[in-house]
Parts: sequence; C-alpha cells; structure tokens
Amino acid sequence: MTSLRSHICIVFGGRSGEHDVSIKSAETIIKHLKSERNSKYFEVSYIYLDKEGNWWPSNVASLALEKGFGLTKDELPRSEVLSGFYSIPEDTKGVDIWYPVLHGPNGEDGTIQGFFKMTGKPFVGSGVLGSALGMDKIAMKASFAAAGLPQVPYAFAESRDIETKNSTVQLIEYLEKKLGYPCFVKPSNLGSSVGISKAYTREELLKGLKLATHFDERIIIEQNVSARELECGVLGKTEMKASFVGEVRHQSDWYNYEAKYSDNLSSPIIPAPIGIKIANKIQEFSLSACKAINAYGMARVDFFYKEDTEEIFINEINTLPGFTSKSMYPMLWEATGLSLEDLVAQLV
Repeated sequence: MTSLRSHICIVFGGRSGEHDVSIKSAETIIKHLKSERNSKYFEVSYIYLDKEGNWWPSNVASLALEKGFGLTKDELPRSEVLSGFYSIPEDTKGVDIWYPVLHGPNGEDGTIQGFFKMTGKPFVGSGVLGSALGMDKIAMKASFAAAGLPQVPYAFAESRDIETKNSTVQLIEYLEKKLGYPCFVKPSNLGSSVGISKAYTREELLKGLKLATHFDERIIIEQNVSARELECGVLGKTEMKASFVGEVRHQSDWYNYEAKYSDNLSSPIIPAPIGIKIANKIQEFSLSACKAINAYGMARVDFFYKEDTEEIFINEINTLPGFTSKSMYPMLWEATGLSLEDLVAQLV
C-alpha cells in the first residue's frame, strides 16, 4: 500500500435476517471502490461476518461474494465454528477506514459503530446514537415527534403484552380503538420489511403481533394510510444535502420484502411526479429527520404522501440503506447527478 492510498475495510454479512441483502450491497460497493479511478486512492479488503457472528478474513469473504449468499458451516474453512465475535482477522491491522455494510441488528443499530469507535479509526455512516435511534422504530418516532415531524398515528407494545389471554384481549381492543383496521405490525428493531405484516382483522392482528415478537420484544403498530410512498436520500455530515425525491410503486398490497428484492414487483420513479413545493418540503423534512436523531453520512428517509390533502407523513429513516440493484438510495443519487463511483468515494 502506498502512502497515497487509504486502506478501506468492508465489513458485511452479519447475524440479522438481512444477511444476504448485505452481501449484495457489499458486491456493489466493492466493485465501485475498485473502479479504475477509485483504485488510485483506495485499497480495499473485506471481512465477512457469518450467520453465527464469526469474523472471517478476505479469502473467506471473497467466497461469500462469489456465491452471492451466506456461507453455510460446511462451506467455511474449519469444521468447528465458534458462535459470536472472538477476534479480528489479522489482515485488518492496517485498516485506515471501516466501511460497514451490515443491515439490521448488530450492523446498523450502533453495535458495530461502537466497536469501530473503540478501534480509534473512522468509519462510514452514522455514529452510535444516530444508528441506534434510526434502527429502533419506537425511539425514532419519539425523536421525530419531539422535532415536530408529522407522522401517522401509532402505538407500541411488548412481547409480554400477549403472554396471557387477558392482556392480549386488552391490547387488541386498545389497538382497534386507537388505530382501527387495516394496520401494520412491525418489530421495533429490524429492516427490509422483515417480520412486518398488515392486519385487516382481529385474527390477523394477533398473528402479526406473534410474528413480530419472534424478531423483537418491542413492537410498533401503525395506522394504515392510503398514500403514495416517497423516498429521499441524504448525504454528508458538516453540510448535509438531500437528493431528488423518488417514488416507489409496487404491485403487492404493500411494500414488503418480496416486492423490495424481487424483479418486476416494484418500480422506482425518479424524480417522483410531484409538485416542487411538496418535493422541497420532503427534502426539508429529510434533513430535519437526520438532525433529530443525529444521523449523518448517509440516510434514506421514507414518507407517505396523501395527494388529495397534500399531507406528508414521515415513515422512517434508514441510516445504512441498501446498495443492491433494487436499492433506492444509490438510484436517488445517480438521478441527482452523482454516480455510484462518486457516491462510494464521497461516503469514504
């Protein structure tokens, strides 16, 4: 490595349900960091976190990238695999900058960010606080409310609220009165629509609550709103800027995991066919949302837009958005005039 090149270490995989999405995102980022122009400035290595949480060096990470999916225990170099973090691979000693490409719990919730901070080396994306607040939907919504950002009505619950018949009935009656049907049930800490369901009846609501508790002890329930789904990208720290606003149109009942990552089930429109006044307001809200939770570096902020009343509701913020071929964040910036090659370089 010459003195003019920075050693960037991509960390991907992880123990969350978005393991395979992380691999796809890492493929895109590595490809563009290794472009002819960027390779003059960056030397890239990688660490793969398997589904058990073990850290593997570049030679194993390359196998996961080639496969495009998570490696099984049989595909890993040794037969006895420990469970959980126990050491950093030797080839990370010369790292100048960490680049986390870890979606979901342990990857974008402040956990890995805290570890990177302890190494004394800088890293791409938000710090501990912004990552934690951006990942936890209940804490995030409380921060948005404190900042005066408009949101759809919501309520939250805990897994213990459905442990007994009496507490379950009380919770469901409360949710029916406060939110009505249909409503969305979500784990508080997860992404890519994993563990989320839409309930039209009491039976579906109960099923959705039980499903969500498999992923998190804390649950958020949101009132359904018939609206267009708009997204905006944010880039920068000292000076944050917002991308063009994009719209996601999908053929499914709602924008679920399958619609997000399957071909022909959703289509992005960038820029979104909305008035300049609404677009400016969404860009303004996006920057305000990042400031509200102390997110910086990169973020994708999602909104609901009721065209008949011109109401805008902030849905959520993603502090470590995907970089797959279906991901909106890089597409938003490309439409705004920033190529993927320039985007990953600017993030570093």
